[in-house]
Amino acid sequence: MTSLVGLDVGTTGVKALALSADGVVTGRAEEEYPLSTPRPGWAEQDPDDWVRAAEAALRSLDGGDTSLGLSGQMHGLVVLDSEQRVLRPAILWNDQRTAVECAEIEERIGLGRLIELTGNRALPGFTAPKLLWLRRHEPEVYERIEHVLLPKDYVRLRLTGERATDAADASGTLLFDVPRRRWSEEVLEALEIPAAWLPSAYESPDVPAAPGAGDQAAAALGVGVDRPGPLSIVLGTSGVVFAALPGFAADAEARVHAFCHAVPGGWHAMGVMLSAAGSLRWLRDTVGGAYGDLIAEAERWPPGAEGLTFLPYLQGERTPHADPNARGAFVGLTLRHDRGALVRAVLEGVAYGLRDSLELLRGLGVEADVGRASGGGARSDLWLRIVATVLDLPLERPVVEEGSAYGAALLAGVAAGSFADVHEAVEACVRTTGRTEPEPSWREAYEAGYARFRALYPALRPLEDR
Repeated sequence: MTSLVGLDVGTTGVKALALSADGVVTGRAEEEYPLSTPRPGWAEQDPDDWVRAAEAALRSLDGGDTSLGLSGQMHGLVVLDSEQRVLRPAILWNDQRTAVECAEIEERIGLGRLIELTGNRALPGFTAPKLLWLRRHEPEVYERIEHVLLPKDYVRLRLTGERATDAADASGTLLFDVPRRRWSEEVLEALEIPAAWLPSAYESPDVPAAPGAGDQAAAALGVGVDRPGPLSIVLGTSGVVFAALPGFAADAEARVHAFCHAVPGGWHAMGVMLSAAGSLRWLRDTVGGAYGDLIAEAERWPPGAEGLTFLPYLQGERTPHADPNARGAFVGLTLRHDRGALVRAVLEGVAYGLRDSLELLRGLGVEADVGRASGGGARSDLWLRIVATVLDLPLERPVVEEGSAYGAALLAGVAAGSFADVHEAVEACVRTTGRTEPEPSWREAYEAGYARFRALYPALRPLEDR
């Protein structure tokens, strides 16, 4: 029997899952690779490190005949010459060098028109400003470009020989007409980027050789968000609130991303905060202690931590402020506050940040009935109770935690004919465990806490410029 394999090309390593034809996990493998930061704010990787790690992970699974699906970090820029050789290290999603190029893109196209075409504004993480940066700063490399690929698509090229992408991942390049699900001739012409550099774009299950999607769209499938109703709530290093949409819709200020979904003909919107579980890791590294002890100390404090509020902007913020210069803060400290109070404030501040995203999604007409919580932070019962109450939304955990790789494997199942379509794959395979309901007795404290949280960013923002 052909097994299904999902391969997720992440920022720190590759994760691979093997599934039976009915979606049961039969094997796992993981391979790491390094991240290069040659200058402050830069982030690069050797694309061939991804390939070596992918090949090693697939060998570890050793599943015989397989149908492969791919997921991966979005927005990264891989440039190849006429012989399909890598011209320079890939510039990643979290690279911050392109502020000048972002301003240039919005000036050339006009912000309103850019949002109409792509569903997004120009952000440093996206692919298009990276190409303009290469043209300005590395013209000798730019002149040799013949092919432009996203990270997982480079892995597909090396594993299968197929040069292709999918609408979900292409949506994060800022070169894709998201409403019409095709490369944007208008954007390419305005930015003077040759269309011939770009691979053919397909619906996720239809990509030749190996179906695929960007990591967030694949992860949403992996936790069962294939249609409007449930939300994906990710408490990883970064935080994500992801909703499937009945049709294309974009926030007028592009404070949330609007992308094609991995479901053919579907779209999604998502808010992204840059420091979610990463905020808790920072606090642990700063004040010490094991996670279990820190959470236990936080549980001894009441909701609202007696007025202590944390802004989680430790490396700037994306949603809702799109401000790389935003900074984190503890506000309201008193002599009574101890380490547990700091932890409680961090858990609550991240929950408030997620609510910022949810409120914007609601403005696009999203009506959620349940959240599917994943990521390392979702292992904390206390944190789930806090998030559920702040969002006023029950939360469930998926049985399989590796959402992106699992979603990619489901796409492989659709391509292999194990499932009629993505909806059938999700219905047959995705399972959840446990349900965390909002705490009625905490609601009043968190409504007041969220109002305080919302007031702090505009109050503190002028200090960043001094």
